[in-house]
Amino acid sequence: MRVEIWSDVACPWCYIGKVRFERAVAEFGRPVEVTYRSYQLDPSLPPHDDRSEVDYLVERKGMSRDQVRGMIAHVSEAAAGEGLAFDFDRLVVANSFTAHRLLHHAKAHGRLPELKGALLAAHFEQGRDIGDPETLVAVAASVGLDAGESRDVLLSKRYTDDVRADIAEARQIGVTGVPFYVFEDQYAVSGAQPSEVFVDVLRQVWTMTRPQLVTLGGPVDGEACGPEGCD
Repeated sequence: MRVEIWSDVACPWCYIGKVRFERAVAEFGRPVEVTYRSYQLDPSLPPHDDRSEVDYLVERKGMSRDQVRGMIAHVSEAAAGEGLAFDFDRLVVANSFTAHRLLHHAKAHGRLPELKGALLAAHFEQGRDIGDPETLVAVAASVGLDAGESRDVLLSKRYTDDVRADIAEARQIGVTGVPFYVFEDQYAVSGAQPSEVFVDVLRQVWTMTRPQLVTLGGPVDGEACGPEGCD
């Protein structure tokens, strides 16, 4: 089964959703080919922003500081329930476009899921700057990508069109928030659903997209052979 997931490295629910979905895939027990697609929650950000996450969200969302802190507490609690240790005090506000280019590089080398997880951990748990090229190179190297090749990608414009194409396709199919899951190009689920919901969706899509055998013939079964011999 093919599943495409639009998400942003700077999206906390995308990290939570990744963990929940991977747990669901393990329980589902059938082959699932996952591709992460690029999406940006705030393309207007500079490569690095000196504001704290609280200050950034207050200005970005027009919320009070208490409202933002409450929102962060809620997300952190949900993350902790999935075994993640979010640290919004250390989080570095940064533009994620360059990280998305590196993810396309990882895809070309068969390391996309690994780099996606490592970048999310770097951003939300480790307080690392995902807008800094050398930080990105180090994270890429940690999942087995060649540091020199990754640096060359980031110093160039490679995969810029791929990132923009992903974002354009998201707009075309009506994505307004992430994570956003598309199953077999036909069925969509929005948001970091609980793992049991993802399991149900996987099973439903598997049933709906696989041919169902209809047994034809007369009222009496014809002669046949089985494990115990032939009739």
